Amino acid sequence: MVSVVQNVAIDCADAYGLARFWSGVTGCPVDPDCRPGDRETQVLLAEGPVLYFNQVPEPKTVKNRVHLCLRPETSREQEVARLLGLGATLVGDHREPDGSGWAVLADPEGNEFCVLRSASDRAVI
Repeated sequence: MVSVVQNVAIDCADAYGLARFWSGVTGCPVDPDCRPGDRETQVLLAEGPVLYFNQVPEPKTVKNRVHLCLRPETSREQEVARLLGLGATLVGDHREPDGSGWAVLADPEGNEFCVLRSASDRAVI
């Protein structure tokens, strides 16, 4: 017997607002049954587990122990620029001159995530 990952839970102050950000990141919809002000909201990914946002009273205080790593369809540089435009912030830049590495961003509530090289970026090296 095994367990199946049902969702990735993310604690936050504004479940619906953060779900809308991640909907923009992934291009996947917020659950149509969810509304602004809901304490629980989810983004329905095309494949894999659901991104589940749970409103909690306490703020984020330390670095995430678990985070999402994104592999963009476009170049890493284009995706970092797009995500910054959606409201992410750059937390750490681990991109190397040879094209390897990754960028660490944070969503509007400070949850870190990584943007890796795309398949086309990896093919160049």
